[in-house]
Amino acid sequence: MYDYLVVGSGLFGSVFARQAADAGKKVLVIDKRPNIAGNVYTEKVEGINFHKYGAHIFHTNNTEVWNYVNRFATFNRFTNSPVANYKGELYSMPFNMYTFNKMWGVVTPEEAAAKIEEQKKEITEEPQNLEEQAISLVGRDIYEKLVKGYTEKQWGRDCKELPAFIIKRLPVRLTFDNNYFNALYQGIPIGGYTKLVENLLEGIEVRLNEDYLEDKEKWNAMAEKVVYTGAIDAYFDYTLGNLEYRSVRFENEILDMPNFQGNAAVNYTDRETPWTRIIEHKWFEFGKDENGNDLPKTIISKEYSSEWKPGDEPYYPVNDKKNGELYQKYKALAEKEENIIFGGRLGEYKYYDMDAVIASALECARNQLY
Repeated sequence: MYDYLVVGSGLFGSVFARQAADAGKKVLVIDKRPNIAGNVYTEKVEGINFHKYGAHIFHTNNTEVWNYVNRFATFNRFTNSPVANYKGELYSMPFNMYTFNKMWGVVTPEEAAAKIEEQKKEITEEPQNLEEQAISLVGRDIYEKLVKGYTEKQWGRDCKELPAFIIKRLPVRLTFDNNYFNALYQGIPIGGYTKLVENLLEGIEVRLNEDYLEDKEKWNAMAEKVVYTGAIDAYFDYTLGNLEYRSVRFENEILDMPNFQGNAAVNYTDRETPWTRIIEHKWFEFGKDENGNDLPKTIISKEYSSEWKPGDEPYYPVNDKKNGELYQKYKALAEKEENIIFGGRLGEYKYYDMDAVIASALECARNQLY
């Protein structure tokens, strides 16, 4: 009945579906959720585009990807400039001259560089864990206040137990640049990410509340090929064991005030505060509605990082040695599957930024269709 069945309407599935449809293929997209767009789903609440599954900020150096997404959405000029809150002390992120001035009272780049170099000397050999790696990059003071607590909450493990490679590099800027991403292109789709995905899927048949894994044979029989963007271990019914993920739980509040924290993202970097960060969604679009009017209310989301368990939403693959080896075994099984294509963050067990997911989907479509 169909050339392609696409399982999942997130970015990978939607981009592949668009490319296949444009190549004249008959495509069906299904999703087990009641909505399209996967984790980039946004919904309008109190006039605010609310990021239901966590904040997403589009950024890329890939001109092909940037030109592609601009076919389906207009992006605003949002720049990600998070603030770090350490027990009430506020610091600029990424680490820059504002951070170093607040931390040490230094004024010039030369003074800041000297302070960091002096503190880095504590690590004399090859770093053996994340703590040593971080100190070797930014020194003890910044590590203790701005890295340690946040990282331990994020991963649920002591920094001394985490591998050094997780923090291969920390952005250290001897300038007053608060832009977190080193990206040529950056912004948020005007109207929200759901609008972007709606435009990608325009004219394509979509069925929601459909769980592919409940009856794989039925769905597979409906199409020549299947593009599967769910978890690869779930596809194989966890026969080799569970791949590990970190999950995130959100506590959302609508507040009857125009401004809660004055910034889209504030990271809480001490260990004692249970949440990792608070997102205030309206600031992704400068606190205005689509007509440029100020919004009287605000929505905040407190994010709590947790170990994934069945029933939770898997967010971040735990890309350590053990999980990497298990994924390779699942990948070998996947390669034996006829007419099933595995793609995306869960299908490839990969921590993907949005632009990399889109690039991967475009490449997959090129290989399949042309």
